[in-house]
Amino acid sequence: SFITNHNSLDFYKVSAVEVWPEVERAECLARGAALKWASGVFCQPEHLERLSQYRKRESQRTASIHTRLKSMVQSYLEGVGWGLEQLQEAKAELREVSHALKKAALESNQNAEGVKSLDRLREVSVNHCQLLAAVSNLPRLYSVRSMVLETERLVESRRLLEAHARLMDLERWQDDILWQLHGAAGMAGSPLSTEDQEVVAKYFSGVGQLVDALGKELWAVVSSGLALARQNPTPFVSAVRIVEREEALDQALLEERGGTGSNSRPLPPGRPRCWRACFFQVLEEAVSARFRSVSYLHTRGPGLAGHLSALQHATMTDLATVRHLLEHCVPPHYHLTGAYLRASHRCLQTHLAQVSSWDLESGEIFAVLNWVLHIYNSPDMMGHPELVTEMEKEELGPLISTEGLEQLQNKYVQSVRKSVSEWMHKALQVELQDWQRDQEPDTDHEGFYQTSLPTIITQMLEENARVALMIGESLRDQTIQMGLYEMENLLNRFREALVEFGREHRRDPSNNKNKFYLHYLLASISNCIILKKSTESLQQQQSSRLAGQFSRTPPNPLAALDRAVRRACRLVMDQLLLDLQPLLPGLLTRPWLVQGDPTPKLCQVLERHLDLYGRVRPPCRQRLQEEAQWLMVVEYVRALMQKRLVCRSAEERRQLAQQMVQDDQLYREIFHGLEGEGSVPEVNPLTLLPVLADFIRLKDPSMLTLEVSGLAAKYPDISEEHVSVLLDIRGDVSRDIRGAVLDLLEQSAPPLPAGYRPIFTDILVPPSTMAFCLPTAKCA
Repeated sequence: SFITNHNSLDFYKVSAVEVWPEVERAECLARGAALKWASGVFCQPEHLERLSQYRKRESQRTASIHTRLKSMVQSYLEGVGWGLEQLQEAKAELREVSHALKKAALESNQNAEGVKSLDRLREVSVNHCQLLAAVSNLPRLYSVRSMVLETERLVESRRLLEAHARLMDLERWQDDILWQLHGAAGMAGSPLSTEDQEVVAKYFSGVGQLVDALGKELWAVVSSGLALARQNPTPFVSAVRIVEREEALDQALLEERGGTGSNSRPLPPGRPRCWRACFFQVLEEAVSARFRSVSYLHTRGPGLAGHLSALQHATMTDLATVRHLLEHCVPPHYHLTGAYLRASHRCLQTHLAQVSSWDLESGEIFAVLNWVLHIYNSPDMMGHPELVTEMEKEELGPLISTEGLEQLQNKYVQSVRKSVSEWMHKALQVELQDWQRDQEPDTDHEGFYQTSLPTIITQMLEENARVALMIGESLRDQTIQMGLYEMENLLNRFREALVEFGREHRRDPSNNKNKFYLHYLLASISNCIILKKSTESLQQQQSSRLAGQFSRTPPNPLAALDRAVRRACRLVMDQLLLDLQPLLPGLLTRPWLVQGDPTPKLCQVLERHLDLYGRVRPPCRQRLQEEAQWLMVVEYVRALMQKRLVCRSAEERRQLAQQMVQDDQLYREIFHGLEGEGSVPEVNPLTLLPVLADFIRLKDPSMLTLEVSGLAAKYPDISEEHVSVLLDIRGDVSRDIRGAVLDLLEQSAPPLPAGYRPIFTDILVPPSTMAFCLPTAKCA
């Protein structure tokens, strides 16, 4: 039934194929869809019972579609019919309009012949109008010259209002004559001729000169308005009234004659004059002249601060005059105070840009920065309570741009850097001269050695930072950064000077000039400690990091300080070793074993040095004491490794151990204050001497294996060579025990623990000399 209903569309097939070629394909798709639907609905035999229902429903649907199609086609046909009727009516109306236009054209051609007879009448009328204008204007024309002369006298005597009234009459006469000629020319059907315009302009040429003369006098009055306001403001008020009259005339003429048609009245010559704009331009030029009038004779150098102060005084005086006197002489809409503020601000911007381009010193740059950033906006100047409102209205912007301020600050830092570098160089030269003095270094109130170097450097850097902070934190940070760079450079040169100082002393230790060599080394260490505190204080003052401002790497003066201190301490220890050197060969020899010399003399040298170390500021004092202790033990053990004394019996071993213990007690008494004054090293070198004494004192050689094991555990840097020398010094160790001890030491060599400071590594064992076993007889 569904397929049958679809076939009811066949009566459209013939006509549809002609219009739409895809009908056949659409029909195939429809049949396919119908078959798919029917196969889904009637998939079982019992479903055929509802076939009549589906057939009836599809028949009703097909009838409804036919009805809607017929209704749609009918409405389309009705619309087409109505449109055809409208087109027929429009065609009829166009035909009637065409006939009317042809009739009007015929009548116009017939009337053209009658118009030609009126040309003569038009010419007579034009001549009559010209004669009438000439007769009516003759009295004015005769009085123009006298009016011009009288107006000139008024201008010269500065009777500006009267002169301007006469000038307005003359301009009105000139305008009326031009308009009459223009109207007459328009009636004649032609524009105003150039000859007529030139005749009028020549006859009224004095009017243009009067305008220029009056304007010159006006602007002279306006430019001297500040002086007139204090004496007699009447001329200034007259000038403002004339400017307002001219501005009103310009506005009225523009509104009245602003048209562009053929009958529009043209503007008079020289209009619009825009004298109000000229008024403010002259005002700004007057302000600029006032700035130039401030003395420039002493602008450079120390006079720059005075020049800026004079600018401040002149600006504030003029602003007070404008606000309290001139402001009442002009209309409110002039906002004269704001206009003077803008003019002053622009002039200051130009002037300061010129000043900033000069090759300024640091003091001059500071004066400019302080004036721009602090004084200009302070209550003493533009931040005055009476000017704050005007400043907020104008939004004048900064006197110097951000880029300009950065350039000025960079120039300031570079200038200060040059001065700081020169001062540091001079201070270092003075320090080197102090090292050659034939007297001890000065001491502070605590008794520590010091020279003038750290005081000079610290005061200079802190003063520069304090001065820069008066400008701003950014400049303070840059100045501190620069100072840290220069401090690092100074400390590097200082360390090189220490090296050269030590080299000269080593070349001639007995030279009297170097009598206080050690004292000045210790003073240098104290100086470095003071400079370290000053450097840390400067670093703490910085509020931001400016790495890369002067170089790619940030300054590291603390590292330079540490290098200088280490070099000075090394030179101090070299001097101690130099003083001990004559006494060291007598250690651990048979005379030493019998008499105890030269241990007391060594103690005297140590005591003298340690007493001098007390003149050094902590913590370097403790460091020097520890290094001296370490040096003494290393040299003592090194003397032991020389095998100057080899025991021949148990008694000699006992005596050797006892003497070593006594020496240890003497050394401990000398260094007794070390543990209470500062940090104690993790490995106390003085504990080594009793351990070595016990090793030598040991009565049973078979226990040496255990003793060496404990020694290696406590001092893991001890080597087989060191143990072999100790066994040789005992003099009673068999080959088997020696082999067992050395094998044990080789097997149990532990790694060095973290933080352990080697002591045996610094002690070299001299090579053993083997007996030459061949006969020494000479060859035949």
